[in-house]
Amino acid sequence: MKAARPLLSLLLTSLVAAVAYATTTQESGSLPAGWQAKLSSLLPQAGQVTQILERRSSLSLFELQRRVTNVGGSPDALRTVIVTVSQGKAPVYDARLGITQDEFKRYLVFQQSLAPSGKSLKLPVSRDNGRLTFGDTAGMNGVLKGVNIDLKTGELRVPEGFSARPSAVTPSANPDRTLDVKLGYQWRVRANDPVTQNGINGELTLLMLSSGQIILSYNRLSMLRGRIDEGELILGYTR
Repeated sequence: MKAARPLLSLLLTSLVAAVAYATTTQESGSLPAGWQAKLSSLLPQAGQVTQILERRSSLSLFELQRRVTNVGGSPDALRTVIVTVSQGKAPVYDARLGITQDEFKRYLVFQQSLAPSGKSLKLPVSRDNGRLTFGDTAGMNGVLKGVNIDLKTGELRVPEGFSARPSAVTPSANPDRTLDVKLGYQWRVRANDPVTQNGINGELTLLMLSSGQIILSYNRLSMLRGRIDEGELILGYTR
C-alpha cells in the first residue's frame, strides 16, 4: 500500500486540476427543449442486444500519393510505402519520393474509426425509481457496472461517488470527424475525495448517427478505495 501512495497522490492531483474545467463544461452546456424524451429514446432497453465496437487506426495515404505524383517522385518508392502500410507496419522515408522527410511525416495522417469486433452481448440495464442502472456481464469487464442515469434530471452517477450533468453534442461535431452524428449527449465526470481514496476521470457519450445506429461509449480512469482501474467500452445498437 505504501508503494502505491505516490501514484495515488499523482492521480489525485491530476483529478483535482480537472474538476474546475469539467464543472465549467457541464454548467455551460444548455440542453434544448424536450431533451428528456430524446435522451430516453437513445438509452438502451433491458436486455438490449448490442455489438461491441473497437477503435481502429489506419493511415490515410491519399494526399501523400497526390503529392508524390505531382512532384514526379518514384512510383516504386511510393508502392513500397503503400505495401508497408497495408501490412500494418510503419513506412520508412525514401528520398526517391521527391519530397522532404518532414513532408513525408506530415502526409502520413492517422485516422481513427469504429468497427465491429465480431462480439455481441445483451446489455444488462434496469430502471427503478426513475433511474437507469447498468449491470455487468461477460465482455463488459465491469466498465459500466453501477453507473446510473436519472431519467428526469439527466444526472449521471458513478460508483466512485460522483456525478455530472449532460451536455448536448453538436451534430456531426465528433472530434475525429468520422461519425455522422445526428443527436447526442455527453457526460464528463472528474473529481476525487482524498479521504475515501476515490477518484474518477471519465467520459460517457451517447450518440445517434444519421444511419439510425446508436453509439454508447464509456471510458474512465478510476480509483475506488485506493485501487486504480482503467477501462473503455464502446457499444452499438438500434432502438
